[in-house]
Amino acid sequence: MSFKFEKLIIWQKSMDFGEEINFVIKDFPKHEMYNLSSQMLRASDSIALNISEGAIEQSNPEFSRFLGYSVRSLAEVVTCLYKAKRRGYISNEVFDKLYNDSFNLMNMTIAFKTKLK
Repeated sequence: MSFKFEKLIIWQKSMDFGEEINFVIKDFPKHEMYNLSSQMLRASDSIALNISEGAIEQSNPEFSRFLGYSVRSLAEVVTCLYKAKRRGYISNEVFDKLYNDSFNLMNMTIAFKTKLK
């Protein structure tokens, strides 16, 4: 027995992505705990949360709306990644990996959203 959203690749990948972000922010300076660290974690968690919430809805327009929220949260994480890189909290290698993961997840989510229509 499982929920419908657990079978979605975009949900699975967004869950993994959120855990990667959680791991990375642990090395941020303490003064960022309630600023950039918190914002990145909340935005990355929001990606999977919105996918699961939208999947519960019975109508495609509602699900599509929640997928849009996930894409927006993902864009927010990307901006936070740029901030973290500029502040010297993450290396270019870490940035590149997470940026690519973000890019791929966003494309998958947009494609899935388009398919719902």
